[in-house]
Amino acid sequence: MEKITRTLFISYLEELHNDAKCALEYNNDFELLIAIMLSAQTTDKKVNLVTRTLFNKYPNLYSLSTAEEKDIEEIIKSLGLYKNKTKNIISASKKLVELGYDNIPDDFETLISLDGVGRKTANVFLSEYYDKNTLGVDTHILRVSKRLRITGEKSDALKCEQDLMKFVKDYNYKKLHHMMIQFGRCECKAINPFCQNCKIKMYCKNK
Repeated sequence: MEKITRTLFISYLEELHNDAKCALEYNNDFELLIAIMLSAQTTDKKVNLVTRTLFNKYPNLYSLSTAEEKDIEEIIKSLGLYKNKTKNIISASKKLVELGYDNIPDDFETLISLDGVGRKTANVFLSEYYDKNTLGVDTHILRVSKRLRITGEKSDALKCEQDLMKFVKDYNYKKLHHMMIQFGRCECKAINPFCQNCKIKMYCKNK
């Protein structure tokens, strides 16, 4: 089966989702990092609903670092894995305060040393807030990349990240990230994807 080209892949994403952007609501670096941490295994819409209350009560690293777990749990209990997320956002805030940070650093290694911050979260944060040329790979991006054979069927998020960067070369990773997520959410869904009108379905392994 012939593989999709970089030009066709990018042009189709641009045709569909050229204006795609971060759906999480935030006003500063602190709010963005916490929102990304909360977004695992839930929707951005649900995250936005709880962070409005969360950030009103805990507007900075210090206030969140001193919060009681039960208070945070009550605010974010509508989210999946809310107990673990509560522990992680408090722990991460405490560590940053202990390290002397008033703002979230633009350093990948520092970020991934925080509880609840993995490679994807760090990359998404650095790309979105600091405009670093990093690529966060979530479940939508991994699924689309596998279906189009941009990465291997058994690839993990890191291998997918590496394969995608090699595939798209010098294209803007931040823009690619947002367009692929929208494509995965709106068209190339995990269940019942909208294949009928897809212009690149001939390159999909599931056709």
